[in-house]
Amino acid sequence: MPGPGSKLIGRKIVHLPEVDSTNEYAKLIALNEPEGTVVVADRQTAGKGRKGRTWASPEGGLWMSVILKPEAEPKHLPKLVFIGALAVVDTLWKFGIEAGIKWPNDVWINGRKICGVLTEGRIGEFVILGIGLNVNNEIPEELKGMATSMKAVLGRRAELDEVLRVLIERLDGWYTVFLEGRYGEIISAVRERSLVLGREVKVIEEGIELVGKAVDIDDDGALILETSGGRVRVLYGDVSLRFV
Repeated sequence: MPGPGSKLIGRKIVHLPEVDSTNEYAKLIALNEPEGTVVVADRQTAGKGRKGRTWASPEGGLWMSVILKPEAEPKHLPKLVFIGALAVVDTLWKFGIEAGIKWPNDVWINGRKICGVLTEGRIGEFVILGIGLNVNNEIPEELKGMATSMKAVLGRRAELDEVLRVLIERLDGWYTVFLEGRYGEIISAVRERSLVLGREVKVIEEGIELVGKAVDIDDDGALILETSGGRVRVLYGDVSLRFV
């Protein structure tokens, strides 16, 4: 299924009809599976988002996790969430859908979320890169103003196996960039595909509300806000971001 373009990611694919969470399953098997193993499920009963939020994962979507075992310095590991987001944006473009990254880990189309990316792991052992992409799944009525799917945008169903194949190829390419230490290329690509730069945004960090203009994403991947009190550096992983 991954095709000849895959060098590392997707050489082994574990397909499950149903699982609580592909990230949780991947964590259980990570130490005994080769790097690049992909866990994909038709349905998740307890899909996960950031900060323990649930993620609706019915049949028709692409719910997957990748087992990674990079030897990079720990300070670079947070950039892996960008690898997932970039690969998804590139995949959507391949299908004729223009998408962008809502820093730090969501992919949006026309103001609606189509994908979330979540990284978890154990330093020195493995990182699990989880991706939840709305493909052909129906969006719950209460979320239709906030979420969308490839099917909704295209006006037709997308071939799920082909979406997976393209996404694996794009993940493999960006992970190669990461492994080669070309972190500047990753950050530059995130800046180019960002939906927040140049926008007035509201960031809630540990209960503190910050409002300002998103002016940059620095070399470490942090968001730089221009606020009334000066420039503020916001680290990824602990914020809730809303457009003002």
